[in-house]
Amino acid sequence: MSTPTKPSDTNPARLADDTTQGKTTIAASVVQKIAGIAAREISGVHSMGGGVSRAFGAIRERIPGGGTGASNIAGVQVEVGEKQAAVDLDLVVEYGASIVELARAVRRNVITAVERMTGLEVIEVNIAINDIHLPSEDGDSDEAVSTQPSRVE
Repeated sequence: MSTPTKPSDTNPARLADDTTQGKTTIAASVVQKIAGIAAREISGVHSMGGGVSRAFGAIRERIPGGGTGASNIAGVQVEVGEKQAAVDLDLVVEYGASIVELARAVRRNVITAVERMTGLEVIEVNIAINDIHLPSEDGDSDEAVSTQPSRVE
């Protein structure tokens, strides 16, 4: 397989359709949003992004106007060419989920959504599992820790 044509920094949109009646372009940020939404649709995906990007994303969402733009989609990176796209995802999965099956489902859903909506060929979806979300992390984790006796002094 060939790699997608490297997007230029001066042109954020990529050629998707060129006819005698006009040209259609799709911005890389659109592909990034589609991939992020498609990944989150799969049961067992708790969140996206590594620990640092999730922390910055939470801060950014609290700032007015800070939650917009392609670079703000935590855990999703895309490379978009004229006819192809490659996607990299960083995921946090729910404890108990089969990581291999989850990755297959996410990959299949991302490829289907991006190809159906953009017409671009998705040549690869790389998935990195960065963490596992435990059910005990849903509540106030500080309270849970303080009620547990320390094993070490």
